[in-house]
Parts: sequence; C-alpha cells; structure tokens
Amino acid sequence: MSWIIGVDVGGTFTDFCARNNNSGETLIHKRPSTPNDPAIAILNGLDEIKLKFNQSKKLQISRLAHGTTVATNALLQRKGGKLALVTTKGFRDLLEIGRQVRPSVYDLQVDSPQPLVDRRNRIEVNERIDFTGKIIKPINKNELVLLEKNIKKLKNIDGIAICLLFSFLNSSHEILIKEKLSKSFPNLPISISSEVQPEFREYERFSTTTINAYLQPEVGMYMKNLKHGIHKINPNIEVNIFQSSGGLTTITRASNFPVRMALSGPAAGVVGASETTVKTKFRDLITLDMGGTSTDVCLIQNGKAELSNLRDISGFRIRLPMIDINTVGAGGGSIAYIENDGLLKVGPISAGAVPGPACYNLGGVQPTVSDANLILGRLPENLVGGRMKLNKQKAINSVKQISKKLKISIEQAALGIIGIVNSNMTRAIRAVSVERGHDPRLFSLMPFGGAGGLHAVDIARELSIKNIIVPRSPGILCAEGLLLSNLQETFVKTCRTSLEGNFRDIEASIKELKNRAQKWFLNEGQNVGKKSLLLFIEMRYVGQNYELSISLGDIIKKYKMPPKSNLKNLFFDNHKKSYGHFDPQAEIEIVNIRLQAISELKSKKPKIKMFKNKPKPISIEDVWFNNKKSHKTNVFKRSDLPPGFKFKDTAIIVQEDATTLIPTDCELYVDDQLNLVIRTN
Repeated sequence: MSWIIGVDVGGTFTDFCARNNNSGETLIHKRPSTPNDPAIAILNGLDEIKLKFNQSKKLQISRLAHGTTVATNALLQRKGGKLALVTTKGFRDLLEIGRQVRPSVYDLQVDSPQPLVDRRNRIEVNERIDFTGKIIKPINKNELVLLEKNIKKLKNIDGIAICLLFSFLNSSHEILIKEKLSKSFPNLPISISSEVQPEFREYERFSTTTINAYLQPEVGMYMKNLKHGIHKINPNIEVNIFQSSGGLTTITRASNFPVRMALSGPAAGVVGASETTVKTKFRDLITLDMGGTSTDVCLIQNGKAELSNLRDISGFRIRLPMIDINTVGAGGGSIAYIENDGLLKVGPISAGAVPGPACYNLGGVQPTVSDANLILGRLPENLVGGRMKLNKQKAINSVKQISKKLKISIEQAALGIIGIVNSNMTRAIRAVSVERGHDPRLFSLMPFGGAGGLHAVDIARELSIKNIIVPRSPGILCAEGLLLSNLQETFVKTCRTSLEGNFRDIEASIKELKNRAQKWFLNEGQNVGKKSLLLFIEMRYVGQNYELSISLGDIIKKYKMPPKSNLKNLFFDNHKKSYGHFDPQAEIEIVNIRLQAISELKSKKPKIKMFKNKPKPISIEDVWFNNKKSHKTNVFKRSDLPPGFKFKDTAIIVQEDATTLIPTDCELYVDDQLNLVIRTN
C-alpha cells in the first residue's frame, strides 16, 4: 500500500501525518524536535510510526512532503554562510542604504540589522545596463579576470551572490559572471538576482538574492542530509519541500532557492485550514496556529488566503510571493519574567524543545505558558498519548518565581501569564484584520497547533468572534496541510506599460512565461493530475509605490487579453477593496506579469469514521477560569465525541495531538466532519 507523509518541524515538536493513498486511512504522530539537526527527528519519527502502528511491512512510503523552519531559523540566528557579493560599480553600499526607513519610527535606539555581507566582501564590476535593458558598458575579459582574483583573496567564502543593476531586464552579464565563477569556484553555490527575483526595485532584488545566497550553505547541507536519510529508507521516495507561497517544490529547487522557504512551516497550516472547512459553512476564517515557540495568524476569505509579495523577516527585506502570515513570539514554551519596570512579560524568548518548560522535566526551570496551563488544570498531565508525562510540582516551583515577586498566589500568577500571552496573540490577529480594514466579528476563529485550543475562546471573546472551529487533528494540521498541497512554481516578468498603450509587449511576455511554465511541467510536474496556469497582472496608478495583483484566471488552454475597460474595472474594484477608494481619471500602468503553475498531486481524502454513542467524561478536574476559585470540569476524549454531540458546560477535550478548553458560557457542537464547533456567548 502506498503512503504519503507530511512532516512539519516546529521549534518544540515535529508533527507527522501519514495517509494511505488508497484507503484514506490516516495516522498521526508527534515527537520532540531536535533543533541541532531537524532531520534526526524526522528519521526517528518515521521509525516510531512503524512501531507505534505496527506498520513495519505495510508502511510503504511513496512521497514525503516537508515543511521546514531551517531557513527561517538560519536567518533569525544569523547562521548562514560567509558571502562574496558581486555588483555593479558604484552600488556596493546598496544593502546598507536600503530605503532609508527606520525599523521603528518612535524608538531611536533601534537600528537596522547589519548587512549579511561585509563591505570588504562586496566586489564591484565595471559594467552597466540601463533602465531599458540596453548594454551601455559591456564586461571585458580583463574585468572577469580581476573579479576572479579579488574573490580568491577572500578567506573562507561559503557562497557568492551576483546582483547587477537592471539585470531583471537583461540577465546576460549576470549569466556571464556566473559561468566564469562556476568554473573557478565549482564547490561554491552561486545565486544570481535574475533567477532568484527577476523584478524591478533594485534594493528588494539585491536583498532577496543576498538572503538566498546566505541561506544556501545551511539549507543545502540540511536538504542533502535529509535526502540521504530518506533514501536510505527507500530510494524511490519522492521528497517535496513546502514553499512560503503555499505550494510544494522539489528538494533540489529548495536547495537552490532556500529564500522561498522563509515561512514554509506556518503556510502549510493555512492550506490545511482552508481544506478543513470545504464542506462547512465556515469559509471566512482567522487562523490561530499556536505551537511551542510562536503563534502564526492568517486571514482567509472564501477559503483563500491572501498572498503578500513583500515581507521583512528579522529586519531583512524579502520580495517573493508568500502567504500573508503574521507571527508573534507566543507559544506554550514562551518564558514569563518580571521586567526591570516591575511588570510581568511573556515571550518572545522560548524554552523550546530543550530544555523546554519546567513541567517537561528536561531541565527547564523558567516559568512558561505551558507551566501556567498545567497549574490551572487546563492542560492534562499526560501528553502525546501518554508518552510524555508532565511534572506539575516543577511547574509550580517555576511559577513561584513570579508569584513571590508580585506577592500574589500561584494561581493568580498563572492566570496573569495566560492573560498576557492571550493579549499578544490578540494584537497579532488585529494586525491581519482590523488594521487592514476587516471586521473580525465577521470571521470564525480556527485554532490549531498543540496549544491553540487552550486559548481560543479567551481570544475569540476579546475580539467578539462568535464561532470557533477546531479541526479533527489540530495539533498536526500543518503536517496534514502538506498532504493536501500541490507542486507549484511562479514565473514573473517586469513589463511596465501604460494601460492605455499597446499590449504587444504584454502579450509577448505572457507567451514567454507560458513557455517557461510548460517546460517546468515537462521536467517536474508530468506524472501528476490536473495542471493549471494562473495569470496575475500587477497594476498601479502612475506615481504609486506599490501595485495590486489582478487575477485573470486559468490560461492553461487558451488565453486572450481582456478589454482594457475590463482590466480597469477589476483594478478599481481591487483598489477600493484595499484602500477604500479609487480614481477613475488617474493614469494606470501595468508593472509585472506573474504566472503561477500548479500541478495537482494525487492525495486521498481522509477516511472519517462515523459512530454513535453517548460519551461519558473520563474524569472530572478542578480547573481555574478566574482568580476566585476552581471549577469542576468534565474531561472528554475527542475520539468519543460522535457527530451531532452537544454540550453546554465547561469541558476539556483531550486527544493525542492537542487539548481544547471550553470555559463557562459556551456551547459545543460536533459537526458531520467531526470538527468541534464552539459558540461563545
């Protein structure tokens, strides 16, 4: 039997979702992450799945889809390679000049991070291409020889980034330099901007390419080790890596373009959330993915999440399509402490997987959100199916540090920790909803991750959200989202043209991109299901800084440019939606043509077991919902709750991968897809 496996590596746990591609049978598994080498947790987890479900012979893996935080962590922790940067003469300081925007307008002590390439390692080349793509000053042989000598003088270089002015219009000089340096330095990875990010805006293109080169040594080695380990199990296993844009790519392309994996893990959860509600009435969602280290939130409208083409990660600018996710340092492992001003703070520092929260009994002593939940009775003492026993006394000892300083009870301190972390997550949700013109009251909240269900109701009430939908396996939804994702590649070309001008160049660009996409289908997406080519025209008013993306649908079969009046109306609608107004008289220009190629991967829908019974609580626990007294609360096993089950009292729903808390004044309902639907009052 053929199995496909989704693996999501988090800061605290590594999650697995295995599905039989013939029957739809689904197996889930969680294990502690191995931060020093995430591949170890993946390989050990595959062995554990076989033992856990007695599948040593039956578990024949055909495909493994992986969401990874390796690229993100390498950037955040500055663990990338030592680079040489090749650029046009006169532009070696572009990375430092940037956009001349302060990271924090009101904090005079905050500076932009130091560039990823030392100034002495930035080498200028005497060449020039103008804004039309015309070569003004060609590169001669002497210049290439001098470039080679200058790079040889640099010590311990791990990679090379090549970013020349206007190379997105004419890549000939970048290609020439790459060919020369590849022969001279065959063991060094080389990133060129015309391949990584072939769009106008010089600073963003330089920054994105530099980040890609910076990540290549670390990510490339990880991908190599992972592929080697997987293929020792079975050399025929296809390994796909999840991209920040919401689709899978091959492990080879992931190694070549690691910057595309900057938000790999969190984006998979958004795919899983969208698919979870396909057969429900809840298509407008705010997702709350709370793990051990951080929380990721995203807004979904009509089953689709918005893409953002520009993100700052740890102060570094990346211009690539990414699912629009807001991340905050709030997780089960977030450490609580008293600041110098005497106020209680929670996060963003996390205890991680090692040593972990104090209650994990792995050496951690600092108070965390998980310790607080355990003290309050909200978190069971046995996690991941009983394989992980929590130590309540160590949790109490850790939180005593807070309660003594503030001169309050242990329970009050724990409630304070929970209240602060909830506020942090609430602010993150407001950033993707209220601050962008969306009313959160019109959305449903979908919590997932191991800890999302413990905090969802409190957060929903703060935002006046009435409905909460908890999926069947919330703790591994990111891993399940990987199983539901397709192969995806994006092709883009800058083609600045007035909307009132001739579309000849636009149509030629679309044809070029379509040909490139067809070649990609032949190379990497041939043995799959349905193929799609989604066309986007990026437009703006002349003089605006940023453009809006206008979707023109699937052009896999035939394509004809729509009338200019139709494009205008689509742009007006999009502009009004984004900014609240539009100007029918102002001049409009087309900036970029973007083509998204999608190859559907065959994935069996999960097999849902329907049953009828009258569930009984497995225990009754004392749970603190306020600082006055504890409340007798029923504890149910999630697997005992049949479709149609209703409950109107406080409850804790436990399952292997997550825990869901239902406080006072809530109604619980189990729908026909076995989702928990919680209505707040």
